Amino acid sequence: MPVLLQVDFPFSGPWGDDMTHTLKGLAESIAQEPGLIWKIWTENAATHEAGGIYLFTDRASAEAYLAMHTARLKGFGVPQVNGKLFDVNADLSAIDRAPL
Repeated sequence: MPVLLQVDFPFSGPWGDDMTHTLKGLAESIAQEPGLIWKIWTENAATHEAGGIYLFTDRASAEAYLAMHTARLKGFGVPQVNGKLFDVNADLSAIDRAPL
């Protein structure tokens, strides 16, 4: 069963195209994570928050990634990382055109 991971944390930038340029290597690394199906990067310059919505093939992969990513972000000086895991109801999501 697919598992969705929602992560957000305080972030002071860069934003937009600068974020894309600065974090491209990180995005390429995340793309190689075991069990990752996709990630949507999120950013809100007005509230100084960033994060992502991830879809993993299974809970174990999502939990392992969240633990590793939390440690990595804290190593970057991020004081608080919020992560939530959700099981995905594939049948209802398909009705609403989810890219599963």
